[in-house]
Amino acid sequence: MVESQRFSYESLFSKNSTIVAPGASPRPKYDFAVAYPDPETLPLDGLATSLKEALNREGKDLAYYPNSAGLPSLRRLVAEKLGRDRNMKVDYDDVVLTSGSGEAIGMLIQALTDPGDVVLTEEYFYLGTLRQMRRYGADVVGVKCDYDGIIPQDLNETLELQKSLGKKVKYLYTIPTFQNPLGWTMTLERRKQVLEITHRHGIPVFEDDCYVDLRFEGDDVTSFHSLDDTGSVIYVGSFSKIVAPGMRMGYMVAPKEVIHRAMSFKAGGGVNQFAALAIEEYLKENMYQHIQEENQALVVKRDAMIASLGENLGTSAKWLVPQGGLYVWVEFPEGTDLAGFQEQSFREGVGFYNGTQFSPDGRGGHLARLCFGHPSAETVYDGVAEWARILDRNGMIKG
Repeated sequence: MVESQRFSYESLFSKNSTIVAPGASPRPKYDFAVAYPDPETLPLDGLATSLKEALNREGKDLAYYPNSAGLPSLRRLVAEKLGRDRNMKVDYDDVVLTSGSGEAIGMLIQALTDPGDVVLTEEYFYLGTLRQMRRYGADVVGVKCDYDGIIPQDLNETLELQKSLGKKVKYLYTIPTFQNPLGWTMTLERRKQVLEITHRHGIPVFEDDCYVDLRFEGDDVTSFHSLDDTGSVIYVGSFSKIVAPGMRMGYMVAPKEVIHRAMSFKAGGGVNQFAALAIEEYLKENMYQHIQEENQALVVKRDAMIASLGENLGTSAKWLVPQGGLYVWVEFPEGTDLAGFQEQSFREGVGFYNGTQFSPDGRGGHLARLCFGHPSAETVYDGVAEWARILDRNGMIKG
């Protein structure tokens, strides 16, 4: 019997496809790379009870395909929450539920971006969104920031430069509250200045507000969306950080004409109805108590990370103490090759992400993002101490 030759797909793969093996990579003992919540803070009993109650009331609706915009009662809850917490005047019809905020971001990028279009962002920002922008052909240009957020003068100069080069700038994407990875929150004055500049140049602001509920201290800063009366702010939020990432529930708020275009890129219809029913039923009664409990646990872990950085790195690096969120951004002297060291650190038991992974132009090899969300406070403290020992052992700490 002649053995059949195995079929080859090699010549058929799209130019945009890359090799990504399914399944999770082995995690190091101390994993500061990925923003997992502490499993002990997940409201499993409350979610199970809430799902049962919701199914008893609305379970027969599972016989039908869900609304493509998502469960109406959860969209109403989102609209009410945004009104209370972010000063946003929105109706539930302005809200679309998505499978995590990542799907919302991807839909909006595709709806607004053609290959070669310029997209402005902070000089370092979430690597998952950077990958999505590149996947759809955007020319991503970073704008300089300080601890108050985007620097208005640099934003204006960047827009003027792109205009002089004949480039089309489509929008400014920003994570203004507990920025990932930088950790700061953009001040109210900066938000007003940024909005004035984007209005003047005729580009919208794409506001990613998925960390806003994770505030430990300090005063809230109102949303870009609430400061705008022209319809030029698109808003994305998430329940992943306050309920459970595995339930994949995010949302977008945008003008109708933007939503109608973005919906053409929504895969698989509406969001998972089990997740939507459980989240809506649970948060109706427990939202703010659960957020408070989660933040009380997170601030202890943040403090443990800051204490351990101070005791184990001293003056060999510097960092901002964030008032919320999940990340500490650590800056070593220029020339420190954390990009080249990262894989070795993972092998020796401590995971982190270096700055080049968040940079549109590949800078930041001397910078590191550490996430304090998942482990216990004790593990955070011990893990940073171990990271310092690994850094020292590999000649990464100068002086």
